[in-house]
Amino acid sequence: MPDRLSGSGIGVRLVRGTTWQLRLFFTALQFYTRLPVPRRLGFEESWLQPAVRYLPLVGWIVAALCAAIYRLAIIVWPPAIAVLLSVACGLLLTGALHEDGFADMCDGFGGGANRQRVLDIMKDSRIGVYGAIGIGLLLALKCVALASMPSPLVPLALLVAHPASRLFAASLTWRLDYARSEGKAAFLSRRMTGGEFSFAALTAFAPACLMLASGLVSWKSLATGTFLAALVCVLLARLFLRRIGGYTGDCLGAVQQATEVGFYLGLLAC
Repeated sequence: MPDRLSGSGIGVRLVRGTTWQLRLFFTALQFYTRLPVPRRLGFEESWLQPAVRYLPLVGWIVAALCAAIYRLAIIVWPPAIAVLLSVACGLLLTGALHEDGFADMCDGFGGGANRQRVLDIMKDSRIGVYGAIGIGLLLALKCVALASMPSPLVPLALLVAHPASRLFAASLTWRLDYARSEGKAAFLSRRMTGGEFSFAALTAFAPACLMLASGLVSWKSLATGTFLAALVCVLLARLFLRRIGGYTGDCLGAVQQATEVGFYLGLLAC
């Protein structure tokens, strides 16, 4: 009887643990995309911080759908049009959440003379000259880089860049402090733990490992793309630390976008 009770207890804990992780995953999917999720799982703001570990998995889903659009579009249209449709798909799936963060970051750091001014500008929902120019150049660079790749490489690049870039964004919550006392991303005021970041890293680079093992891409290409993306992340993190003493939600979006483009450029260079 004690053994049966013990086994039953382990089973109950396993079910509860699995349900909790599914809840966190769908919380991340609900917050960072516009994809529908099961309502019965509920939603609480306190779940958002531990849900950050699933950002790379959210990147998997976004990348898979964008890659599918590209593969379908390339059948009947030139690569440039297929890339534009794929990027548009990503914008629709995420509600341009990360792009909006990049634009706000450009406005804040371009027009703010001091810490408080930078934070105030980024909080303003209106887009300024720096933001408009920045997001325009970023999207143009992303589209041109993808359109310049051999067509079979584009879906592979998407499947690696989207999870990896979200890992780099999550790394800020692991190493830096939240710069505001309140805000839309105030739930990230507690730092990501080492275990949570390790899990995110494993899921982020799983597609790259699978591609290497299958010989679809070379280690040199992946290493160059990852190095350039990591360099962009480090440079932006140092900028954030120097100017505002940490990060905001807009900074996370900016890092995701900038490192994604950095990965494409590194891959293309090889």
